[in-house]
Amino acid sequence: MERVRALVPALAERAAAHDAAGSFPTSDFADLRAAGLLGLMVPRRLGGSGADFADYTAVAVELAAGSGATALIHNMHASVTGALAHTPDDLARALGAPEEWFTTRDRVLRDAAGGALYGVAMSERGAGSRLSRITTGYRRTAGGYRITGRKAFVSGAGHVDAYLVAARDEDARSATGGAPGDAEARVSYFLVPAGEGVRVDPTWDSLGMRATGSHDLHLDTEVSADALLGGVEGLALPIAEVMPQWLVASYAAVYVGVARAVLRAAADHLGERGLTGLPAVRARMGRADAAVEAAALAVAEAARRVTDRPGEPETNRWVWRAKLLAGDTAAEVASSALEAAGTSATRRGHPLERLYRDARCGALQPATSDVCADWLGVAALGGDPARDTAVPRW
Repeated sequence: MERVRALVPALAERAAAHDAAGSFPTSDFADLRAAGLLGLMVPRRLGGSGADFADYTAVAVELAAGSGATALIHNMHASVTGALAHTPDDLARALGAPEEWFTTRDRVLRDAAGGALYGVAMSERGAGSRLSRITTGYRRTAGGYRITGRKAFVSGAGHVDAYLVAARDEDARSATGGAPGDAEARVSYFLVPAGEGVRVDPTWDSLGMRATGSHDLHLDTEVSADALLGGVEGLALPIAEVMPQWLVASYAAVYVGVARAVLRAAADHLGERGLTGLPAVRARMGRADAAVEAAALAVAEAARRVTDRPGEPETNRWVWRAKLLAGDTAAEVASSALEAAGTSATRRGHPLERLYRDARCGALQPATSDVCADWLGVAALGGDPARDTAVPRW
């Protein structure tokens, strides 16, 4: 945490320029790499820090207080390395992972500790993050797999060393006569190296989190057999249901950090403008402070449970609560702070204007706040959120 906090001022100083240009924060990641943070989730035996999910959450909150976009890109990297490092060996074997897979896993993690950066290519236009609706497909070849398709919202596109790609089994779909989007088709994860057959389409020009460089990705590439994560086809949906933290709650920590940055920027602005004597302004800041810390506690509780009791139903309920509360709170606090600050804070280049746009993205990132609330509602009514809905979560 000392190393992380030492980086935050530089991240904050660069954030406005990267937001304005929509440029990838290259210097931020040079700093993160030098500080060993790309190996945060990597076990110590492989050269990393050996962090657990609670450790990751604390780091993400701190990084996001400096730059939400940088923290979000780092989150995607940590989602790959964390899922690999924290899937228990016995669970992987129970799911069918061959022994040679563990050698590949250790190589991928060791590379991360050495500075390799990974991205996530799961979402697609028209399907979002719902794995059962993706159209990117794979077919078996003599040397491994051929992957073809297009992904959207790929943070760090063009700057990472490899992408975690979700793709469906085209051979199985053809055999059954299914159409793209059939829920019955198997969905697998592949770690696809950047390079030949992987093309970035510079489409990202967004409201907020502009520096994430979340461009579209075109795939028409062949990968070796060991690119299949877990060494087993069809693992994507089971892993999403058993261990949703990396697809749901890891974002939550980032938006708690963004919300705290909003409070600091608002306090600075209100003090400079002499507005702190207004009761209405103080009341807004007081409510915002309470809301942010309540969300922080929910995120910390979810992280603690993921670390201590991963996969348990109540743990997963906290995962969804954390995402809902963090996303909604960041947006609401940023909106209230901007109203308290007044029109001058809405000018381009003002910290609150940028933070407002970044904060607004939290409720929109998968799982969206509406999806989280519906999941929790089904559970609160005694149902099974993974089964008792007309629309599949994933």
